[in-house]
Amino acid sequence: MTTSFDCFGTLVDAQRPEEPASAVADALADRGVRVPEDWTAAYREPHAEVARGAEYPLPDHVAAALASRGVDADAETVREATVEAFDRPVQRREGALAAVEAARERGPVAVLSNCSVPGLVERALTGADLAGEFDAVVVSVDCGWRKPDERAFRAVAGALDTDPEDLVHVGDDPEADGGVEAVGGHAILLTETDLREVPGELEGFA
Repeated sequence: MTTSFDCFGTLVDAQRPEEPASAVADALADRGVRVPEDWTAAYREPHAEVARGAEYPLPDHVAAALASRGVDADAETVREATVEAFDRPVQRREGALAAVEAARERGPVAVLSNCSVPGLVERALTGADLAGEFDAVVVSVDCGWRKPDERAFRAVAGALDTDPEDLVHVGDDPEADGGVEAVGGHAILLTETDLREVPGELEGFA
């Protein structure tokens, strides 16, 4: 058996900026990037056509929003600012480590998370003292697909060198995390059970 866990809302609780556009603007300004006067509007506008189920990296969106207002910013500077804007304190959820350890007793374990900010999931796992507990960390911004798209689950199955139908995925979002069932896998949803009960739930799988 192989197991994957969602990150935010499942393994960790994380603070989010109340105003993402403002948080990004502040981080850009701190790096000397001119922020357009109508930045909030620019940030909220779509600037690319994204295929259904695909992930669009947030730094690319921020760069495109700046460019739409005539601001040409260095790509690495934009990336650093975007990461800083969303890199907030995290807290490991009660029962998270026990659930991961129980899964590890049964086979390989991974994280499969929707996140458009590069490196943010890895930072969150480190902040929650969960780094190093997983055989793979698959994030939509890296693999290119967001749950519930089948390709996201196939990506984590591939990273664990297993078949998708052998995957048990634990998450808190019935729509996104429940998508594992479309590839023949099994979902343990925290809307139906408590994270502390996951070790017992895993006993029902081979």
